[in-house]
Amino acid sequence: MILGYILLGISLSAPIGPINAAQLDKGVRGGFMPAWFVGLGAIAADIIYMLLVYFGIIHLLDLPFVKAFLWLFGFFVLVYTGVESIKNAGTLTQSNIRGDEAALSKSFMNGFLMSLFNPLSIMFWLGIYGSILAKAVNDSTVEQTLINSGAVILGILIWDIFMAAAASLFRKYLTLGVLKGISIISGLSLVGFGCYFGAKAVQFLFFI
Repeated sequence: MILGYILLGISLSAPIGPINAAQLDKGVRGGFMPAWFVGLGAIAADIIYMLLVYFGIIHLLDLPFVKAFLWLFGFFVLVYTGVESIKNAGTLTQSNIRGDEAALSKSFMNGFLMSLFNPLSIMFWLGIYGSILAKAVNDSTVEQTLINSGAVILGILIWDIFMAAAASLFRKYLTLGVLKGISIISGLSLVGFGCYFGAKAVQFLFFI
């Protein structure tokens, strides 16, 4: 059963999204640690949402005006990060790829803010984790529920380590031109997700 929850965490993290794109960009620039700290920041936000679901507070974040604020803030965070990635891609050189150890605190905050202000995270924790929690309350002890929740987080952590390692390998074995291309594509992906969030914010503000 625990293995199933670990696999659930991995499968939920695997689809390409803002966090994976940001990890790829940080890994190309700074190696394993900056990419991993993006993932750790996202996990910190996930744990906050997990606690909100556990204590029943998550429904407050499902209010339309709160969700619109989250969409809008997520739009600014993602577009800013994506534009910065694209802009800085042209400044990559072989020397700073080898030695660009991005500030780990900045990487952590990037991942934290991207995940915290991502309403898709709310939908996941409210929908999937909420249903798991509802079933667990009836079928399991509090201790078992906490173990299962930890297994989901462990699965997410395993995927983050995999992504950070993959991005770190990219920077070691790919040419400078390819690495610049990856950085640009990652930036465009973040801008794309940001624009989607912005469109959702407009929809909530003006059409609901």
